[in-house]
Amino acid sequence: MPQSPAMPPALSSMGRGFEVIGALAALTGSSSQNGASVTAVAEHLGRDRSQVSRTLAALDRRGYLTRDGGRGYRLSWAWYAQAQEITAVRLRTEGLSLLDELADATGESCFIGVLHGADTVTVVESIPATSRMIGSWIGRAYPAWCSDAGRAVLWDADDEEIRDVFTGIRFTGAGPNAPASLEVFLERLRDSKERGYAIVDEEAEAGLFSVSAPVRDFRGEVIAAVQVVGERRALVDRATEVGGRCRIAADRLSTLLGAPDVR
Repeated sequence: MPQSPAMPPALSSMGRGFEVIGALAALTGSSSQNGASVTAVAEHLGRDRSQVSRTLAALDRRGYLTRDGGRGYRLSWAWYAQAQEITAVRLRTEGLSLLDELADATGESCFIGVLHGADTVTVVESIPATSRMIGSWIGRAYPAWCSDAGRAVLWDADDEEIRDVFTGIRFTGAGPNAPASLEVFLERLRDSKERGYAIVDEEAEAGLFSVSAPVRDFRGEVIAAVQVVGERRALVDRATEVGGRCRIAADRLSTLLGAPDVR
């Protein structure tokens, strides 16, 4: 006798609720303009349509979902606001642990920076005792066009978005190798993407060398950069090794923040 197709395992009402919430997150995302229909959710889960419909209706009554004009469902914005708050906390807590490991492995100062306007701002740091850096960089801003984290935090931005970020910015007054124009910055960003991490060689200031790599959140969007920073004479010949370590650390942090498909 042929066997009937295997049925999905039975779930409690709470389990069904979380299953449907996960399906909506996968089908719509935080930036999608359209909600998901009952049929789409049921097909995605391989569940009975009437059962899924009841679960969606219950979640809707409790304010966990919203409905668009086409009657499709999506998660309410409260879910994304809470997720972003959690992400900000984990960026600092998980990030510090990873930076400590990276600083131990490289012997260099390590940072996490975020984009703020046309600047990058340090939010986490791990500075080993052997470092010659003095003081803390937490909360300090630096122009993104020449900073250690600048190219990494703009990793996924297109040319027009980057032009908007740097509107009115003069590319002067930085290190001897700083990009002299926006076009040079864009060219170096393209080179960084091919390499898999950015190299900033005496762009911020003379004698300073760094590598950086992008960090992604649960939406897959770049929200920060991991950086390894030190003296040029100590790092330039180790760029490939340190850059690889930096990228691995950034990818690990991305995974901890729920980023999908991190290589």
